[in-house]
Amino acid sequence: MRKATALGMPSLPPRGSGNLRGTEAFPDAARRELADSQLRRNIGKATRTIRAKRINVTGELPDWEQLRLAGEAIKTDVLNRLPELLEQFEEAVTARGGVVHWAADADEANAIVARLVRETGSDEVIKVKSMATQEIGLNEYLEGQGITAHETDLAELIVQLGHDTPSHILVPAIHRNRTEIRDIFLREMSGVDPDLDDNPAHLAEASRKYLRHKFMTVPVAVSGANFGIAETGTLTVVESEGNGRMCLTLPHTLITVMGIEKLLPSYRDLEVFLQLLPRSSTGERMSPYTSMWTGVTPGDGPQNFHLILLDNGRSATLADPIGRDALRCIRCSACLNVCPVYERTGGHAYGSTYPGPIGAVLTPQLAGMDRPHDPNASLPFASSLCGACFDACPVRIDIPSLLVELRHQKVEHARFGLEAAAMRAASIAMSSPGRWSAAQKAAGLARVVAGKKGTIGTVPGPMSGWTDSRDIAAPPKETFRQWWDSEEGRAAMDRARKSGGGK
Repeated sequence: MRKATALGMPSLPPRGSGNLRGTEAFPDAARRELADSQLRRNIGKATRTIRAKRINVTGELPDWEQLRLAGEAIKTDVLNRLPELLEQFEEAVTARGGVVHWAADADEANAIVARLVRETGSDEVIKVKSMATQEIGLNEYLEGQGITAHETDLAELIVQLGHDTPSHILVPAIHRNRTEIRDIFLREMSGVDPDLDDNPAHLAEASRKYLRHKFMTVPVAVSGANFGIAETGTLTVVESEGNGRMCLTLPHTLITVMGIEKLLPSYRDLEVFLQLLPRSSTGERMSPYTSMWTGVTPGDGPQNFHLILLDNGRSATLADPIGRDALRCIRCSACLNVCPVYERTGGHAYGSTYPGPIGAVLTPQLAGMDRPHDPNASLPFASSLCGACFDACPVRIDIPSLLVELRHQKVEHARFGLEAAAMRAASIAMSSPGRWSAAQKAAGLARVVAGKKGTIGTVPGPMSGWTDSRDIAAPPKETFRQWWDSEEGRAAMDRARKSGGGK
């Protein structure tokens, strides 16, 4: 078993794998998604609704900012003490009848789950909505092993039946409207009423009937966890439908896959996060279903409990003194709902389990972005840096600053790339007054290219990527240094001195 004390040591585990490694750069994927006007309407309507609800319920609390500060402090403390807290957590879970497994990456975690399921004799599992299992590509792996995974969260079920991928952390099927959902149910769901309409209540009832048999007959469930309590070994799942609670209580065997950063030190810390999470995610004062379990209780609930603690790049991220702040994330999706880039492109453009602003900083850190032509390297640039994500984040992750840092790292890793060459050229030009004056005179030639329009719309060669999406303003006819040395500049300085500005 891999012990927690290995975390943060100089010999770091590999970066994450599974559904973290994209295959297409964000600009290319975003261009394709932007052409889908229906998708933009679906996402725009949904995010506007969630934003309005969130503002209402957070505005009710006079101590909302104090709660955010408390959440930030608790999660920062967890990251500072993660190895010792993980070992405390393992001891508590084991003492209460659970079995703890350590997984370095997606392959190891998937193999553990498949082995545990096979040991039960079942070839089916029911699943609680889980970002961790999406991250490692568990469903696809189990399918290859002859094991069928049944998603029970309504939105996850829609995605699964539609042979689709999630596009939002909280609402995986946010890119679908109810008419599209009805068509998916009619096409893919066995036993559905052929006259099913797109009334939301009727769609929910159809999914309820479809899942009921699975709840009652499948002996193995797989879940993630919103929080793990190091002090007691308690796991927590919050959800809105109750399907998760069915999975957590009815099967004989429960397997939970939890990212190692999901810890809280004490049971009391839940007081803070059970206020922050529902308000930030669904705009609710509290989650309709908050399920907590500690180990195994004879005769009550699952009689076999396995906890898989997943690294998958988290130790490498923890070692980054700046980037580690992204591990404070509690997966509320508030940053997605306020992001103008996400609202227009949707989640699929990010090419990873984690879309939106948090995905743009978390995915490159978990999976790395230094492979040749790595699609993840484009994610830190998928932002306008407007800062709305920081204002919305319940644990105060400074996502804009992390994006800037990752852009810096990308340029540093490139060494011989375009950005690195441009920065070196700027450094040389600014290294002496003479070089800077020469560079300014040379830049003046761009006015010829700009012509009467005053802008440069197309640049050949490697710089064409810039002008594909924006124009370059022509340099001014006169630089500041030239103006300063001119008669007009000297006159302006004389006027400033006479008025007292030169004292």
